[in-house]
Amino acid sequence: MTAPGTERSATPAEEMADERLGALRSAVRATVAQHTDALLELSRRIHADPETAFEEHRSAALCAELLAAHGFEVTAPAHGLETAFRATIGSGPVTVAIACEYDALPGLGHACGHNLIAAAGVGAALGLAPYADELGLTVRVLGTPAEERGAGKALLLEAGAFDGVDAAMMVHPCPFELADFRSFALGTLDVTYTGRSAHPSLNPHEGRNAADALTVAQVALGLLRQQLPPQWRVHGVTTAAGTAPNLIPDRATATYEIRALAAEDLRELRQRVEDCFRAGALATGCEVTLERPEPDYLDFRGDPELLRLWTANARELGRAESVERPPFACTDMGNVSHVVPSIHPVLDISGGACGPHEPEFVAAAVSPAAEQALLDGAVGMAWTAADFAAARTGGAAGTETAPAV
Repeated sequence: MTAPGTERSATPAEEMADERLGALRSAVRATVAQHTDALLELSRRIHADPETAFEEHRSAALCAELLAAHGFEVTAPAHGLETAFRATIGSGPVTVAIACEYDALPGLGHACGHNLIAAAGVGAALGLAPYADELGLTVRVLGTPAEERGAGKALLLEAGAFDGVDAAMMVHPCPFELADFRSFALGTLDVTYTGRSAHPSLNPHEGRNAADALTVAQVALGLLRQQLPPQWRVHGVTTAAGTAPNLIPDRATATYEIRALAAEDLRELRQRVEDCFRAGALATGCEVTLERPEPDYLDFRGDPELLRLWTANARELGRAESVERPPFACTDMGNVSHVVPSIHPVLDISGGACGPHEPEFVAAAVSPAAEQALLDGAVGMAWTAADFAAARTGGAAGTETAPAV
């Protein structure tokens, strides 16, 4: 701790670095503004043509083509996923990854506003592109498919897409403003019971009722919920349980989700839930198959340094003050945050009138408030990346001549 009266004044070199960084930040903002029309068009085109998980060919191409047109080195497809891409510019020592989501919800379209996430990520990258080397940055844009279902970022993480990254970021639309986003850990489970078909009147004793097995499991789950901690969640749907009342079902299926505050808790919860499904099989003489259709989504853990930088930048942009909220959603960006310092701030686009996964949020995602959030998100991420690089390198690199704004 510095003793009172001995505070150190900034050196001339430090003052010059601060001035240089300030000039670069102004230039970044102006550059994002120059791309406004292209960014809004990108968002609107993705919104008008919703594509679900692992099918986002056109949305990914729109993002990649815009980046390639402005000098980014683009690889598409990338990292083993047909609808992922990787776009890079700059050669600085600090690598920042910006995630672009663009998958839609089945039957709802862009009711989660991923059109805005994609365009804001592209916008941040375009704003940084002319100044990346001066800022000491390597900018890596990752097109990340299948956030709603499929855990695309977890797959990309395993494939090395985030290797060598010093910080990762994205923004998300919401009905409120929140810097320190927190999420549940999420696991999925596909359940299949196999029994034996028989006539329910002629020879029921020869049957093994798969639908009954699922009923037993659901009763067990209902009882289990009484002993679960308040923030643990178990919910699901039956997807098949027989086709006719005069035939004992030999097959029943269900899809379930489990949620907990932390990845460590999720492992315990999964074991207890799977035991309920095994109990259904044991009680009815059926066989059960339990499958994980996708990687677990881990809880999101925001990086304190990046959060501090983002909060200051959001305030400078005139965004509303951040609220405090307990975990309320799940995201595969949580998997990234366990490995790479990350932020996932959410931006208000509806004033609380509607939220993600509601039909009304589809219209909100192309509203004037949404498009302002898109541009603010782009500038805020770009500034945060610039500030982060400056903190790592000791100031903006380059000559003493400020960039033209």
